[in-house]
Amino acid sequence: MSTLIFDIETVGEDFDALDETTQDVLTRWIKKESESGEDYAAALADMKNGLGFSPLTGQIVAIGIYDGEREKGAVYFQSSPKKKDESFEENGCKFEVMTEKEMLQKFWEVVEKYETFVTFNGRAFDVPFLMVRSAIHGIRPSKNLLANRYLNYQPGHARHVDLLDQLTFYGAMRKKGSLHLWCRAFGIESPKAQGVDGDDVKALFDGGRSTDIARYNARDLRATYELYTHYLRLLQF
Repeated sequence: MSTLIFDIETVGEDFDALDETTQDVLTRWIKKESESGEDYAAALADMKNGLGFSPLTGQIVAIGIYDGEREKGAVYFQSSPKKKDESFEENGCKFEVMTEKEMLQKFWEVVEKYETFVTFNGRAFDVPFLMVRSAIHGIRPSKNLLANRYLNYQPGHARHVDLLDQLTFYGAMRKKGSLHLWCRAFGIESPKAQGVDGDDVKALFDGGRSTDIARYNARDLRATYELYTHYLRLLQF
C-alpha cells in the first residue's frame, strides 16, 4: 500500500498590522483574565506568538512530503518577503518555491496518488490547518485525511496513521511527548539536532531564511518516517 509522510510549517500574521476589531477579539479574554500589567504583557506575547497555530490567523510556509518506500521527497515552500529564493535539490529532496495556494494545489494532487498517510500529530494540527487554508483559497481537498482515526479502514477513505495517536495508544499515556522526545527514545536523529526548532519558523521567515525552514521540514519528514518504521515493526497490531 503506497504511503506518504507529510508535515507543514506555519507562521502567524503580524498582530500590529491587524484591524482594530480583530485585535480586540483576540485580546478580549486576556484583558478579562489578567490580574496585573505583567500578566497581561506575558499573555499578549504568548497570543502573538501563537497566531501561527490557527489557519484563521496564520498561513503555511512549507509543506513537506516523503515517500519512504521510494526514498523520494519534496518540500514546497514560500520565499520570504525579504529574499527571493530559488528552487533547488539537496540529498535527494526537491525544494520548490511556491505561493501558499500553489503549495496546497500541488499537495492535494499528490495526495490523490496515495492510500496511506503518516504524520506526527497531524490530526490535531496539520490536516485541519491544510483543509481550512485550502478552503480559504477555494481549493477542495482531494481526500478526507481526518477519516478512520482508529484505522478501521473503509474503502473510499484515506488511511491516516497519526503516530502521536498510535504511540500513545490514543492518549492513554499521561505524557504524550514531542517528536523530539520520541526520536531520542528510539535513537533517531531529531529534526532539532541542527539547532532549528518549530518555534523559530516565524523569525526565520521574517528574517529571509526560508530555505532553513524548508530544510528543517525535510528533517521532520525523515524523522517521522524512521519513527514510523519502528512503529510498524514493534507496535502495530
